[in-house]
Amino acid sequence: MADRPLWRIEGRDWPNREASRFIETPDLTWHVQVMGRGPVALLLHGTGAATHSWRGLAPLLASHFTVVAPDLPGHGFSTMPRRHLLSLPGMAGAIARLCAALGVAPDIIVGHSAGAAVGARLCLDGLAAPSRLIALNGALLPLSGFAGQVFSPLARLLAGVPFVPWMAAWMAADKSAVHRLLADTGSTLDPQGLEFYARLFRRPGHVAGTLGMMAAWDLPALARDLPRLAPAPLLVVGERDRTIPPHSADRLAGLIPGTSVVRLRGLGHLAHEEAPQQVAQLILPPAQAAAA
Repeated sequence: MADRPLWRIEGRDWPNREASRFIETPDLTWHVQVMGRGPVALLLHGTGAATHSWRGLAPLLASHFTVVAPDLPGHGFSTMPRRHLLSLPGMAGAIARLCAALGVAPDIIVGHSAGAAVGARLCLDGLAAPSRLIALNGALLPLSGFAGQVFSPLARLLAGVPFVPWMAAWMAADKSAVHRLLADTGSTLDPQGLEFYARLFRRPGHVAGTLGMMAAWDLPALARDLPRLAPAPLLVVGERDRTIPPHSADRLAGLIPGTSVVRLRGLGHLAHEEAPQQVAQLILPPAQAAAA
């Protein structure tokens, strides 16, 4: 079994494949999709995902924006970086260097789940100055209670055990296991969406990148910095989200002055994959949103 997802195999019919390119930076080789014209919209997917997560939303945004959507370090078809680049500041710095290599400066940043935390870190560290920051079911706060005490230490433990990614990839050969994992997010995906996640999780290198990212992150440090986040984010919340508690948006609105919250009924953690047109209308300028 190959370690990393292979473009000629897993990527053979990858969504929006014609927009894909591979970019070298000093840190790693990136898979990134670029499409459309206009102001730059940087799309940052969540933990365990890749550019397929934007398969429906990216073409809608490309009617008004130059969409730039990378696979995060260690995810999808981007290579595995040195461990420090899987931390939140490390990942934000790597994204900034990718943008420099592409010659783009994000006018808006759209981040899903952990991707929203990367977007916030880019802004807080002065690595990007977008006019808008949009968090789709954003993972911006530490887990509370027992889960918060156990999750990060467990992720660090698992990330340090070499055979764990191979075991997880072996288990992912049973598609029903991946389907159950995604159903637990509160979202319902079509068969194609389920298939792309299953392909990735059958590769231990992708699993290792996912575990390494979870193990390296320090969300308490991000939470301390959030009151000075600019621009104030738009928080888009799927009311059926079982991964990020929907009520955490209210906590965030209390922390970050000027924050707006939009709730989407009947949608879960992967709301942008379930209802890309509905999410696009929240991002596009009013005239384009009406035509979408």
